[in-house]
Amino acid sequence: MRMLSHKAKTAQADLPKPRDATNAGTTAAHARTGRKWAVWIVKYGILSLGAVIMILPFADMLIGALRTPVERLARPPVYWPAIPQWHNFIRAFTDLPMLAWLTNSVIVTGAITVVQLVTSALAGFALAKYRFRGQNLILRIVLVAQIFPFFLFIIPMFFILRYWPFAGGNDWLGQGGTGLLDSYLALILPFAVSWYGVFLMRQFMLTVPDELLDAARIDGASEFGLFWRIALPLVRPGMVTLGLLVWIYHWNEVIWTMTVTRAAPELQTVTVGIQLLRSEFFDERNQSLQQAALAVSVIPVIVLFLCLQRFYVRGLSMGSLKG
Repeated sequence: MRMLSHKAKTAQADLPKPRDATNAGTTAAHARTGRKWAVWIVKYGILSLGAVIMILPFADMLIGALRTPVERLARPPVYWPAIPQWHNFIRAFTDLPMLAWLTNSVIVTGAITVVQLVTSALAGFALAKYRFRGQNLILRIVLVAQIFPFFLFIIPMFFILRYWPFAGGNDWLGQGGTGLLDSYLALILPFAVSWYGVFLMRQFMLTVPDELLDAARIDGASEFGLFWRIALPLVRPGMVTLGLLVWIYHWNEVIWTMTVTRAAPELQTVTVGIQLLRSEFFDERNQSLQQAALAVSVIPVIVLFLCLQRFYVRGLSMGSLKG
């Protein structure tokens, strides 16, 4: 009996104490919390560094617009002007046709965005929700066409617009005038359809439940009614995403606009106008005015993005990779 009692006491002594178990659990919880904080610090540290790197060029542009010519040429460089030259932003409108440039940019970019949204949404809905002969071939063409850069088509499109019949003084053979060159149509028509936009809207349309469309058909909805009243409201974030991408791209477009508006400076957009100023008329002493004009030119894009940011983020995550 004494031996059994001694063994029982020994076994009880070998058991871990509840307090030790609590300490071990607390230590593990602290370790997990420490790892979470470390991951949080690393993640947001990298994001903050990326944000600073992206903001630096814009900040340098704003500060450069406030410097005097002497401060711009000073060595070592002056990073913050002694007296900020805020009047450079006023000169951007008084000394330059900034208002006309901005108006042209809004007209051209807005028209391209609206037209591309319409064509991309219609084509994307057809490719996603209908079955017809040649559908797979069309989809492959849409995918392959995205490989080729726009610059490959500048010369062919230029001659197509140049010899457009019954436009710009041309006869039915496309001779005798300038065709569609030096007009708003020359800036808008070549971008009426976007291969990328068609593909992106198809991916968004795939997220629309087929059962919902079938139920609407039973209730007597037309095919256009399915598109307009059911599909479009469901893919609104995707439409905003595509619209923002199209707006930003064509707001910054330079090459094509310079090509087709050489004889019509009144049609030049803000990016083309600033580019021509840099290359032809302005020197180092007037770079503050150039940078003030650049700062003004990016304000509409920033305001538009901030207003639609919520829809843009939802559009990126609503299932554009489905299919």
